[in-house]
Amino acid sequence: MKVELVVFDCDGVLLESVDAKSRAFARCVEGLAPDAPERLIAYHLAHGGVSRQKKFEWLYREVLGREIDTAEMDRLCGRFTELCYDEVLHAEFVPGAQKVLQAWAGRLPLYVASGAPQDELRTIFRDRGLTVCFKGVYGSPPAKADLLRRIASMENIDPAAMLMVGDSSTDMEAAEAVGAMFYGRGLAFQESGHPWGEDLTGLADYLAGLT
Repeated sequence: MKVELVVFDCDGVLLESVDAKSRAFARCVEGLAPDAPERLIAYHLAHGGVSRQKKFEWLYREVLGREIDTAEMDRLCGRFTELCYDEVLHAEFVPGAQKVLQAWAGRLPLYVASGAPQDELRTIFRDRGLTVCFKGVYGSPPAKADLLRRIASMENIDPAAMLMVGDSSTDMEAAEAVGAMFYGRGLAFQESGHPWGEDLTGLADYLAGLT
């Protein structure tokens, strides 16, 4: 299938910002329970495309044994944004990401679909000068599969002609749910049956073979 559109996750795909967000999650929940930081980081790394609200909800329900209330959610999300904004703003690019953007921006419609809040995500991309590379930058809510469906509908293309580039099982499952192609960043995708790379250094050439 010829690729007509590419959608990128952000953290761990375009920017090396996963560790920055892990540190922020840990600091947000220090003192809630002895193992709260460790458990939340593990869940965060295993569910890269899931929103921070869902991650905090999981921690409260599964680790603390209660539901999180609105005031506590607002406090944690505000603290999280405060802790990680500057780090994400200055995070290094994933190797190969700039090459892909330079080679394909303007040649194919490029989008971002992330689990981060949309306003925050757009601020980061604006402040890094990246907005010009993308036709659209979208965050949560909604869930990532719904974002992919929305993008395909806006572009009036078959989802099968869309390539999702991600670094988590959430990204892969969203692509599979809508019938899109998937390219995985990281060794976790070695046995997935999908094309993958340790970083994005091979993605520009891979795209060339699909257009």
